Amino acid sequence: MKTDKLQSFLSDTAASAASLLKIALQSRSVSPRRPVKEGKAIVIMGNGPSLRQTIDNDSEWLCSNDLMAVNFAANTPDFFSLRPQYYILADGHFFSGNDTDPNVARLWQELDKVSWDMTVCVPLKFADFALGLTMDNTNLTLATFNLTPIEGYKWLSHSIFDSGLGMPRPRNVMIPAIMTAIREGYRKIYLCGADHTWTRTLSVDDENFVVSVQPHFYKDNEKEHARVRETYKGLRLHDVLGSMTIAFRSYWHIADYARSRGIEIINATPGSMIDAFPRRDSGIGSESGE
Repeated sequence: MKTDKLQSFLSDTAASAASLLKIALQSRSVSPRRPVKEGKAIVIMGNGPSLRQTIDNDSEWLCSNDLMAVNFAANTPDFFSLRPQYYILADGHFFSGNDTDPNVARLWQELDKVSWDMTVCVPLKFADFALGLTMDNTNLTLATFNLTPIEGYKWLSHSIFDSGLGMPRPRNVMIPAIMTAIREGYRKIYLCGADHTWTRTLSVDDENFVVSVQPHFYKDNEKEHARVRETYKGLRLHDVLGSMTIAFRSYWHIADYARSRGIEIINATPGSMIDAFPRRDSGIGSESGE
């Protein structure tokens, strides 16, 4: 027992020290935390296949709340019918593939067509790039966040989360999406399209290449399939599974932080593999913020 406590103490101390060093090297002041939005809820729409069902069956409920879209959602017709208040991008590919990936180029073109007020949330280090592509559209407002991964003592981690200088290890866009929603003042957050059923479509082919098929609520084109195949080509299975583990663990860190701050996060994704948040069917309690 004493050995376990000592190991935990040493592990937390080392992780906390590493987190503080990362903040010193990587983090900068970001968009300020917003006042609490009383009576307002937000639905973060991941791009998992179940979002199709939610859009088709519960669009009225979706639109009764504020919405946040992610990644390539702007390349779909649903984006322009749902008119989300927030859009978040975290992967560096969205800020480096504009000249090489036609899907990324199209994404920024679609965002430039937005005709309603929308906040585009991007990592601080990519703010200048994003500003250059969005500044001509006065309907878009840019907000920034730090992707700095934070671990260690709970009291220290939670204080850092409050400051916006870091977040639980952001291995999936839903992690910065939730943390951004919290900083935007929402105290009730729904997750839709957060299937995370990655293990069901993971395999290794006869040449020992890891194959990961990640279906979305929309149909990916062949260029995106090719990009994903190339991304996984040099990865080993234990690395891929380890990355998944980090993502699921981060949700537990978020759940613990949210509880300590009186914030309710509800997983409204049917069949989701995320086990950190209480579940509820979408459309139940359709009043905004109910």
